[in-house]
Amino acid sequence: MVVSSGEFVKIALQKRINGLYSPPEIAALEEQRQARGTAEIARESQEIAGGWMSYAGERSWANQACGLGLQGAVTARDLDRLVEFYTRRNVEPRIEVCPFVDETLIADLSQRGFQLREFENVLARELPPNENLRIRHPYGWPDNLERQHIDATDSTQIRTFADASTLGFRAEGEPLSEVDAEATVKMVRHSRCDAFLARVGDLNVGGGAMESSDKIACLFSTSIGSDHRRKGIQTALMIRRLERATERGCSLAVIHSTPDTTTERNARRLGFTLAYTKVVLAMPGPGLKPSP
Repeated sequence: MVVSSGEFVKIALQKRINGLYSPPEIAALEEQRQARGTAEIARESQEIAGGWMSYAGERSWANQACGLGLQGAVTARDLDRLVEFYTRRNVEPRIEVCPFVDETLIADLSQRGFQLREFENVLARELPPNENLRIRHPYGWPDNLERQHIDATDSTQIRTFADASTLGFRAEGEPLSEVDAEATVKMVRHSRCDAFLARVGDLNVGGGAMESSDKIACLFSTSIGSDHRRKGIQTALMIRRLERATERGCSLAVIHSTPDTTTERNARRLGFTLAYTKVVLAMPGPGLKPSP
């Protein structure tokens, strides 16, 4: 029996083991949140095999398919649609695959020449009510740090956040691309998103965002300028977003990270543990441009 994505999430929420979320339950919630959230800010998107495939412009991080194969078999026709969706836009078909998908997805992706591009760890922690998160900061709470909650109706604040939250992803002096700026504006204006700007004095030193959905919150789009790293700012931004997740009624938080990065190490200090590792696969071809 095939169930809708909404029903699938409800089932995952209801099936708890010893009061804790199991890795497959976390994946059921998080892969759907990511797939739907990306689709809602992309220029174009289509639902497919229980997930979504999205396109947001050349070299956009949002050019990805996610959430496929968690509700049953994925057909050859499904993957024909996925390949055609991206190749007619001249970008590589790209898909994120978690370890709990139906085996039919793995077999067909291999046959079509999809190649491994990277691993991605999904770390998770539960959010007990009334938890004092700030005492978990390993260096003590940075008193000189201002964490501005971005007003989603203020275009100037949004652009300032977009520039600050991508400092670590661009070479020094490199401007924010219009494609990434467009996606960031849509993201911050999304009703389930909260964005925070980190300021030290008059300087914008970084930022981070969060989306909450169906009791789960994901922390993402975090970056700190090179001159202000190793000062506990990223951890403080994590804590502020976890506080906001609790305010929104979430009981679970997740962070995606490349294995063994500063983000992952900071998350572990705050009680996050590895829930599962997924892979990013792409299908190269003549004239197809990769997405970051």
